[in-house]
Amino acid sequence: MNKYSLLFISFFIVAISSAQQLVRWDNEKIEVSKNNENNIVMAADAIMTENWHLLPQPLFWKSIMLLSPDSCLVNIAANRIVVARWSMKDWQAQSEGQKSLYKDSIRKLYNLPSGEIIYVTTGKNDFYKFAEVYPSLSKGVAAFEDNNVDPWYAQSILLIESPAQLKKSVAGAYGAFQLMPGVARAQGLTVNRSVDERTDFDKSAMGASKLINRICIPEAKRILQANGYTYSENDLWFRLFVLHVYHAGSGNVQAVVNKIGKVENGQELIKAMWQNTAASFGNSSQNYTQLALAAQLILHDMINSGDCSIYKCSASLK
Repeated sequence: MNKYSLLFISFFIVAISSAQQLVRWDNEKIEVSKNNENNIVMAADAIMTENWHLLPQPLFWKSIMLLSPDSCLVNIAANRIVVARWSMKDWQAQSEGQKSLYKDSIRKLYNLPSGEIIYVTTGKNDFYKFAEVYPSLSKGVAAFEDNNVDPWYAQSILLIESPAQLKKSVAGAYGAFQLMPGVARAQGLTVNRSVDERTDFDKSAMGASKLINRICIPEAKRILQANGYTYSENDLWFRLFVLHVYHAGSGNVQAVVNKIGKVENGQELIKAMWQNTAASFGNSSQNYTQLALAAQLILHDMINSGDCSIYKCSASLK
């Protein structure tokens, strides 16, 4: 067999692999129609079939994302179970001593250890503006597909990062896909004092898709293999794991996985990551995939509710 035959076979294998990926993604895509406008988004079926939607953490963040900032939810930090709802005005009117006594009463009522953390989390519907983000989803899905990268990641990141606001994070991440300056440059974007291509949606999408394809997915595989986990790139838990690498970096994810050790399955690993910290994998890192699940559930409700105040539409399989 000559080298040209080998090249043809290699090309044929790659073509088949790419076709299989597109079929997989097509099976997850839905076409959403409203006012003669069609948008392609990714379905949330796996979240329901695998019962992620029953977990208290995504349900908590779903509530927070839809809650006005003039209200807050009192919740148990370890599992995000909501125990009360307050108006922020009434909560802030208390003294620190009164707040402490109230949290002690919650610990006593739920038989929690004295050191158990009780959070009071403010509503964030002023940040998570899903109706404004929605138009960019189809564009993000298409951009990732053009780069042969799973478009589920595009939708998840856009829903979490709320690109309609285009705000720079405290750490310096910017743009629709919240890329750090050095990360953006490494993926071919220009970021300097006069030009910041992270503000360009298409270039930001290109940078994010390259980052996921070149670094996040390979690093996720390396970490999981080193810790004895088997996976499929189709698995929802694997995608969530890749999102953790995208947000926290592979070193921090590796640190928390090493701390957790081997658990029963992928979903249990993700849930354990929500409960553990290591290196710089802290509270915001724990929350990242909880937010991803919650946002996808909200989008699912938006699409499937015929009387949704956020966005009225009808959907069909693509």
